[in-house]
Amino acid sequence: MTATHRPLQAKLIYNATAGPQGDSSQQLESILTEMQSRQILPEVHVVLPKSRVEATVRHAIRRGINLIVVAGGDGTVDSVAGAMLGTSATLGIIPTGTRNNVALSLDIPSDIAGAVALLREGRRLKMDIGFVRSSGGNRWFMEAATVGLLSDLFPAADDLQHGDLTKIGSLLSTLVSATASRVRMVLDGEKQLDTTAQVVLIANMPYLGPHFQVAPDVSFDDGHLDVFVYSEMSTVDLISHLARSTSGAAAKDTRIKHYRVKSLTIRSYPRMPVLADGALLGHGSVRVFIRPRALAVMAGAAKGKRPAASPAGKGAKRSHG
Repeated sequence: MTATHRPLQAKLIYNATAGPQGDSSQQLESILTEMQSRQILPEVHVVLPKSRVEATVRHAIRRGINLIVVAGGDGTVDSVAGAMLGTSATLGIIPTGTRNNVALSLDIPSDIAGAVALLREGRRLKMDIGFVRSSGGNRWFMEAATVGLLSDLFPAADDLQHGDLTKIGSLLSTLVSATASRVRMVLDGEKQLDTTAQVVLIANMPYLGPHFQVAPDVSFDDGHLDVFVYSEMSTVDLISHLARSTSGAAAKDTRIKHYRVKSLTIRSYPRMPVLADGALLGHGSVRVFIRPRALAVMAGAAKGKRPAASPAGKGAKRSHG
């Protein structure tokens, strides 16, 4: 039996086009039924092609609604979260998208009933948010920022995952033409690293892409970003590693260097593309930093905590696969 609660007002941002196409009206009805059973009273905003989601969220918060619930995929979650940064409102997620990496990282169930239950019974925490500044613009990110080949691959790979098979040629062409760049990184303003790599990955959450697990100990609430430098790896090696990681079979690889930092700058030659949570931000130099506890979210059961981070210049480097 569901416990009795005081009525809780919420704003529900519902994306009917997220995830596998089906009966969206039935899905919305199920969400509303579950919310009603938990005494959650939502105002519903259905996302349309010209919807101003950020403005809708900000308006709801100004009117005193402190629970913003997203029913959609990672793209919809991103658009809502951006409007909530620095506010006292709490983000709830009902994962109905294609990948749902944010929900997976937050241990939110994939079923509607379980996800709605967390809106009442989950743990409220404040998660860190990453920020990128580059020549192509500024952008925050919940999941990850990438510099290099993964940034180049993302547009075609994303279209493929959403069913557009015409992008296979573009994906293969990008892979065949990929080359490494000389990379200079400065970690936390003091430690300099010079290497050759095709990819630098800056993670704030443990999952991205097609449920690729960056590493099991990446944390979104420890005040640090996890930086992975894929050095001395061919394109075939890199893709093989990513495929094994997606299937959970990846072994440690000493060529992958792992650092935990609060800020870093990256310069590359030839200049590599920059991506933050799916948004392309041009090519070249980039500065990335963490904003701790910037977003309140409802998450699942607490997982084991890892030891406190060491400063980047004092023994923070590890090899990881």
